[in-house]
Amino acid sequence: MHDILPAEMHLWHALERAVRETFEAYGYDEIRIPVVEKTELFARAIGDATDVVEKEMYTFEDRNGDLLSLRPEGTAGVVRAVLQNGLLYAAPLRLWYVGPMFRRERPQKGRTRQFHQVGAEVFGAPGPDADAELLAMCQRLWRRLGLSELRLEVNSLGTADERAVFRQDLRSFLDAREALLDEDSRRRLDRNPLRILDSKDPDVQKVLDDAPVLRDYLGAESRAHFERFLGLLERFEVRFTVNPRLVRGLDYYSHTVFEWITDALGAQGTVCAGGRYDGLVEIQGGRPWPGIGFAMGQERLIELMRTQVQPAADAPDVYLVMAGEGTTARGLALAERLRTAVPRLRLQANLGGGSFKAQFKRADRSGAALALVVGEDELERGEVTVKALREDSGQQQVALDELAGWLENWLGKNGKKGPE
Repeated sequence: MHDILPAEMHLWHALERAVRETFEAYGYDEIRIPVVEKTELFARAIGDATDVVEKEMYTFEDRNGDLLSLRPEGTAGVVRAVLQNGLLYAAPLRLWYVGPMFRRERPQKGRTRQFHQVGAEVFGAPGPDADAELLAMCQRLWRRLGLSELRLEVNSLGTADERAVFRQDLRSFLDAREALLDEDSRRRLDRNPLRILDSKDPDVQKVLDDAPVLRDYLGAESRAHFERFLGLLERFEVRFTVNPRLVRGLDYYSHTVFEWITDALGAQGTVCAGGRYDGLVEIQGGRPWPGIGFAMGQERLIELMRTQVQPAADAPDVYLVMAGEGTTARGLALAERLRTAVPRLRLQANLGGGSFKAQFKRADRSGAALALVVGEDELERGEVTVKALREDSGQQQVALDELAGWLENWLGKNGKKGPE
């Protein structure tokens, strides 16, 4: 678990701003769910045979003897929330969330025990149009963030019944070759053999070359859903590759599954993943109801932004320099009036005194474009000195009663939006 330091926050702000505006453009509403849920919620939804439930959840008993867990993912909590609050059947329901998740696993680059996800969920839309629109929305977000070299892999897991037949045949195939499997795959063999398809071990992948393929077990309806989905992706100009071995690590998925992958982050290359989970609402106590969604890892996206985009750091527009007898109180009062008169202005005032030289060093470190200088002479004349800090354009005097209008005009000329 790690701190997010002030120097990094502009990346988080840029990502979350782009997410909010992109998702809202598609009609999504934000929902906020608790960090702690009853453990049984995740055991039911994710599956007690998964690595997440078996090994990775932070679970504890509270004073009442209830077993609670820090959330390892967001979808189960969203389903619980919409059921509990009677939101589910206002179909189609589009929701998104953002926040920390927790998994007790071996930390490495791009994988930490507390991590942050953005997720989106759609309920009540059973067709492939919802599947394809989700992925078009992802692609629009990547373009807005300026991210490249992200590739999309898709697959169909079919229905639970189709998957059960495939699972049985895959298990029989792997049982006969158990000696060739690595320790992790042998452990999964009894309880979750589909996850062996995800193995990164090259020897296991060689074994899987001749294994049964899930697409051969899909019925006509599942095939039609997947083909319509692929057709819509082509129409939306979303490039993709069908990966017949793509499975998701959580038991609730069915039909469409997908991953956005990059080679720029080493082993932890999946930055966004999800799929359809038409059985999850029923598992959580509701009536059968279709759903589809995804989650994207903020840390991984931010690492891509850091290397590919490098958005400018958040900085104040102006830094207020005050020096001389009685200037601090009057200068700070001026700052308050300017923040009221020009709401979009980002104004940082000097605190703690200091010489003009020391204050100008602070102004430069702040990243501000302008310095407003309030000294005894300026106050006596009823004006402020405005000095450019990022370009060699000199300085000028602006009357105090004209300063708000001058700053408003300067913000407009420089395309500054200010705080939202």
